[in-house]
Amino acid sequence: MGRNIPTMMDLLPYAALLTGTFLFAGLVKGVIGLGLPTVAMGLLGLAMLPVEAAALLLVPSLVTNLWQLLAGPRFGDLLRRLWPMMLGVVAGTVTGSGVIAGTATGAATAFLGAALAFYGLVGIAKFRLRVPPAAEPWAGPLVGTVTGLVTGATGVFVIPAVPYLGSLGLERDDLVQALGLSFTVSTLALAGGLALHGALPLAASAASLLAVLPALAGMAFGNWLRARVRPETFRLCFFVGLLVLGGELIWRGLAP
Repeated sequence: MGRNIPTMMDLLPYAALLTGTFLFAGLVKGVIGLGLPTVAMGLLGLAMLPVEAAALLLVPSLVTNLWQLLAGPRFGDLLRRLWPMMLGVVAGTVTGSGVIAGTATGAATAFLGAALAFYGLVGIAKFRLRVPPAAEPWAGPLVGTVTGLVTGATGVFVIPAVPYLGSLGLERDDLVQALGLSFTVSTLALAGGLALHGALPLAASAASLLAVLPALAGMAFGNWLRARVRPETFRLCFFVGLLVLGGELIWRGLAP
């Protein structure tokens, strides 16, 4: 099913996989503003266990999300509004991380596939939700906890956080910064959950550092590409690809 962190004998193909995956994942994030961990988990999940893929995405995900978070002007206001959701993210991720770090590798792969496929369907359907301000005190913590449980089980932290944040009526720049906040907290919580279960090996941490450069290069190219390609066309191809990739991972995870 999976593979361990490689020896010198297979370092070259491993490095090519890592570079290609994070170049493409960074490109997706540069074009549409999200999707780096989703793409990275999906592609790496084809070649290794989900827990290994999750360990590899931590540093590039954290760096790109901090960039996205700190580039906006309203960090303090967003934190005051969204901190109950962020607490839910932390609690849910630490609680759910035993799934991806455990021995039920087939279940973890199937969970990852289901999360990717569901995200693809939501994107294709252009699902829109509107949450009234009066519901935020209970909806925020609930969404955060569910997002954390999904993150802990799959390493993907977009569902249901992204649709929820999009439903709050935030201005474009505030929404981008709010997504950066949610993704940053999710990344740190996932790192804590993996460490808690002894699933954060030193070799994976070093390889994760090496993935930062291709992720940033892909993100820069994606920013350039965004001005030259219709974002809606790219988004449709992206979500269809996630649906197909998710279906393949579900099949592989459930196969005897």
